[in-house]
Amino acid sequence: MPPQPAAAAAPWRALFLSGLEKSSASSFTLSTIAHAPGKPAVPRARTVEFRGFFPKPASSLHHSAIDALKAQNIGLNPEVYESDLFSITTDARMGKVGQIGGSSNGEGDEAVEGVFWFDEGVKTQWRVRGRGVTVGSGKEEDAGRERRVQERIFRRMRLREGADGVSEEVKGWEWERQVATYFASHTPAMRGSYKNPTPGTPRSQNPSNPEWKLNQKVEDLRDPVARENFRVLVILPEEVETLDLSNPEDVRRTRWTFIEDGEAGRWQEIEMWP
Repeated sequence: MPPQPAAAAAPWRALFLSGLEKSSASSFTLSTIAHAPGKPAVPRARTVEFRGFFPKPASSLHHSAIDALKAQNIGLNPEVYESDLFSITTDARMGKVGQIGGSSNGEGDEAVEGVFWFDEGVKTQWRVRGRGVTVGSGKEEDAGRERRVQERIFRRMRLREGADGVSEEVKGWEWERQVATYFASHTPAMRGSYKNPTPGTPRSQNPSNPEWKLNQKVEDLRDPVARENFRVLVILPEEVETLDLSNPEDVRRTRWTFIEDGEAGRWQEIEMWP
């Protein structure tokens, strides 16, 4: 893939990160649409943990995770890319993965909406509407879809300020290493949760895989059972909206819409009545 030109960050990014830091909020509500043959589509919502904008920089990890990436010969991706794409981690067996993968175009792409509430003096709600995609499948039969999704994400990434698009450092950036970085960001106990029995199945049923058990800890960042189920879910935002309630006498509502315009695209801003 050719490196992307340096582009400006989204105009809402700094405001969002400021509210995130002040409120210490790290979770949000993610909604998807569930489809079933012969039944009407229904919304599904759950609380998830925001894992930062893709790609998660290795420098943000705990030192033990960095040590593990190095000791297991995975290494660290150079911090040459950034984006305004929201990321979370999830289990491939979770309902939301099937829901965003159930679209007619077969790209593993479906409408999603995330809602953040920043309290603690910030008093601001953020809505993020866009398309959800997952990366991290190592299955051969998923290779084509995985490559197409990577390309879509890459088109919304940009070189960090000061990065040379033709440098060896940029060429050394790898997708598999980036997924491993997200996996390493979890504690061994959290990594072990990807070896749990299938979420949502009855406890009366024995797991189909004898290695699926509760309360496991995973140190191996390439653990085949855990990594088979591990995914990074990336939201490609198409519309971002904030409702600022910090001043009851002057409530502000702003919407930014992403416009496909050339390679980088642009954001259109509009102030609205609350």
